[in-house]
Amino acid sequence: MDEYAWPAGPEVLAADEVRRSWAATIAALLVGSRITGEVIGRQPFGVFIRIHGAPDAVALAEITAMPQGMDLPTLGAFVRGEVFWHVAHNHQVRVRLDEWRAADE
Repeated sequence: MDEYAWPAGPEVLAADEVRRSWAATIAALLVGSRITGEVIGRQPFGVFIRIHGAPDAVALAEITAMPQGMDLPTLGAFVRGEVFWHVAHNHQVRVRLDEWRAADE
C-alpha cells in the first residue's frame, strides 16, 4: 500500500462546499487560532486535516513548516496546531503542528 493518500470518504466535503463556506471558515479560524483535528490525507508536501469544530474547513500542514528529520503524521493521527495563514485560491487553512514547533525549541 502506498503511504500517501488524498482525502477521501463520505466525511470529506466536496470542493464546492468548502468554497461556499470559505468566508465563515476564515472568520472562525483567525490566524493564531488553536486547532485540533484528524489527518485525512497525506502527500509528500504535507498532511490534510479535518478540523474538529469546523466541519466545512480543510487544513494543510506543509512540510515547509516541518523541522528537518521529522516524519509526517500518519492517516488517522490526532494532531494539534495553530493557524498561520489562509490560502484563498484553494480555500485552505494553513497550520503549523505543535509537534513540529516543539522539535524546533
